[in-house]
Amino acid sequence: MLITLEGLDGSGKTTVWEALKDVHSEAVFTREPTDSWYGDAVYRSMGDAGADPLAELFLYTADHADHLSGTIRPALADGKLVVSDRYSDSRFAYQGATLAESDVDIARPMEYVRGIHAAFSRPPDATIYLDLDAATAAERAGRTDKFERDGYLAAVRENYERLIDAEPGRFVRVDATRPPEDVIGRVEDVVESLLGDAE
Repeated sequence: MLITLEGLDGSGKTTVWEALKDVHSEAVFTREPTDSWYGDAVYRSMGDAGADPLAELFLYTADHADHLSGTIRPALADGKLVVSDRYSDSRFAYQGATLAESDVDIARPMEYVRGIHAAFSRPPDATIYLDLDAATAAERAGRTDKFERDGYLAAVRENYERLIDAEPGRFVRVDATRPPEDVIGRVEDVVESLLGDAE
């Protein structure tokens, strides 16, 4: 089973991801961008305010493709639980918003990004969405890079909501405004329930 953690920067995904490691030590824990050289290229692009948004999308996509072939598919083939901190939905929400505010002439940016992934990606079995408003997310994240402006994050959040509306059965919404221990407890319960349903 592939479970992904999604949400705005500052929503607590990484904290939850780390906490789940203590409970599911047999699982494969991974993340995007990865720590491969593809992921390094993505991080370099994230730090460059002038990076071309279309080129950046394809850096993310290359990292995702390598992640699938090197980590995700082999682990699933071995019958492992895989938990990923960010996955393809991040691309749809974030790069969709980036393209929408850029000069790139693409009529439906998020659908364009989804279409690229549809040909090769492996959808998650379940996605836990840590729901947080854009202003709080930007405040928590510290606005350290171009992706952490609250206006931009509001557009990203709208994209996430569109993804949830399109596939309500895959997403489980968790209130990320709650104290961290409450959020972690809720996510642990959700994962247990998902694993129980899969048996």
